[in-house]
Amino acid sequence: MTYLRYSPIVVLILLLVAPFVLGGGENRVDLDAPEVIIISPHNEQIRSEFSRAFARWHQEKFGSPARVTWSTPGGTTEIRKLLDDEYESSLRQGLPVGGNADLVWGGGSYDFGELAKPITVTVNGEEKTTTILAPLDFTPEQLEAIYGDGWIAGDPLYNADGYWFGTALSSFGIVYNRDVLRMLDLPEPTGWASLAVPGYREAITLVNPGMSGSVATAFMALLERRGWVDGWQILRRMSGNARAFAGSSTKGPLDVAEGSAAAAVCIDFYGRYEAQRTRMASIASGADPNDPGRIGYMDPPGETKIDPDPIAMLRGAPNPELARRFIDFVLSVGGQSLWQFRVSESGLGPREFELRRLPIRRQMYSEYLDRFVDQVNPWLIAKPVEKPNRAMRSFIAPLFQAMALDQPYMLDAAWRKIYEHPAYPADATGVVTAADVDDPQLKKMLELFDAMPVVSGPDGARYDLADPESLATVKAGWLRGGWKNAEPPLWPRESQPDQAMRRDAREFFRQNYREIVQIGDGASG
Repeated sequence: MTYLRYSPIVVLILLLVAPFVLGGGENRVDLDAPEVIIISPHNEQIRSEFSRAFARWHQEKFGSPARVTWSTPGGTTEIRKLLDDEYESSLRQGLPVGGNADLVWGGGSYDFGELAKPITVTVNGEEKTTTILAPLDFTPEQLEAIYGDGWIAGDPLYNADGYWFGTALSSFGIVYNRDVLRMLDLPEPTGWASLAVPGYREAITLVNPGMSGSVATAFMALLERRGWVDGWQILRRMSGNARAFAGSSTKGPLDVAEGSAAAAVCIDFYGRYEAQRTRMASIASGADPNDPGRIGYMDPPGETKIDPDPIAMLRGAPNPELARRFIDFVLSVGGQSLWQFRVSESGLGPREFELRRLPIRRQMYSEYLDRFVDQVNPWLIAKPVEKPNRAMRSFIAPLFQAMALDQPYMLDAAWRKIYEHPAYPADATGVVTAADVDDPQLKKMLELFDAMPVVSGPDGARYDLADPESLATVKAGWLRGGWKNAEPPLWPRESQPDQAMRRDAREFFRQNYREIVQIGDGASG
C-alpha cells in the first residue's frame, strides 16, 4: 500500500474542510463563541459529550461562551503523518509552524511520544528544528492530584517534559458476535489464540497497524505478553482467517455488530460501546433484560496492555489559552466523569452517551467507583511486561504489511493448504505449530509458514528477525538509517529503508507461501 504524502495545501484542506463536528451549550452551537480546534480520531459520541460539557463548564467557570471545533482526518497514525508533513513543509519553506489547530487528542502514548520528538530539516546547508507539540507546565501538586505517582504497570501516564498528558486509560481486546459464533459452531474467545483456529476463516476483521495506533498497540500487547515468536504465529493465523483488512480501528466493531464478522481486534471502549448499544436496542425491542446480548467484548486475561490516551498542545496553536482550559477541563473531575458515569440529566456524567472508558484521574477510583458503568480499577489488574523490548513496535507495521496486507490471497492459499492437510489436527483449539505434528509434509509447511525474514547488515552480517534480541540492532541500522552509508549499500539509495525492508520481507513471505502451496498440492495429489 502506498501512503499519501500531504502537501501544505492538502493539509490545510484536511484540517479546515474535513468533516467537522461542532459542539457547545447543551443542544446548540454558539458560532460567535471563541473556539478551540482539536484534531482527533475520537468517535462522534466522545466529541459530542466533551463539546457539550466543556461549553457548560467554561460558561460556569469563566462567565463566557466557548465552543469546540473538531477535525477528524483519520486514525492516530495517519494524523501523526499529516502533522509530520505539515510542520516539516513549513520549516522547509521558512513559514511559521502550526496555526491550523490548537490540540491533538486521542490515540496511544507511542504516537504521542513520536510527535514529541524534534523535526529537523536542512535548507541551503542550514539546519532548522522544531517540535510539533508545545510543552505545558503543571505544578508537581497538580500532577500528583491527577495522576498519583504517575505510573501504571511501569508505564508513564504523562510526558515528564510536559509534551503530552494522559486523559483516559485504554486496554485492547476482542469484540465478538455471539450469533455468528453459534452459526460457526465456535465457543466465545478466551484469548488471542482463540482467533488462530481454522474455524474463524473469513470471519475476522483486522486493521492495518500502519494506519491505526490503537491496533498497533493491541498487536504490541500480544507480542509482549505471548512473546515475539508465539505472537507472530498467532498474528499469522489471525491474518489467514481475515475476511478483510480495514484502515480504521472503528471498522472491526462495526463489522461485528452488523454480523459480517464473527470477531475483531479493537480498543476496549469501541467493543464495550457496541456491546451496550446493541443490547439496549434489543431490550427496547422486547428482549430479556438479563440476556447478555449478541455482542460481547473481552480483554484477553494477562495478554493485554493498559495505555494512556493523551492530549497535547500543538506548537503554533491559534488559541493556546482556550486550549489549555480544555485540557484542564478534561482532567478535572467533571471531565473525567464523562468517561464512565451513566447518563444523567444533571450533575456529573454524560448527557446522552455512556462512553465506557476508564478515567485516568486516580481520585475517580477512590471516590466515585460505585458510579462507574464498568466496575474496573485498572491499577489492580495491570501488570508490567516481564521483558519489555521497545524495539518490537517499529517492526509491527512493515512486517504485518509484508506478511498479510501486500499479499492476502497468497497468505490465504497457504493457510488453507495447511489446515486442509490430512494430518492437521481436526480438534485443534489454539495454535498448531511444526512442533505439534509428526507428518513431515505438514511439519515443513508449518515451518515455512512461521519463518521470519533474515536481513543483511554491514560486513556480511545477517540478522534473523525471529530473534527478538536482534531487533534493537536492526532498528538502529535499518529503520533509523544507521547503516545508510554501508558499502556495499544494504538498500537502494533512493529508497526509504523501512520500505526496502518491507519489499524484501514481502518477497520472503511470498516464496514461502508458494512453497507451502506446492507441498500442499503434492499432498492432495
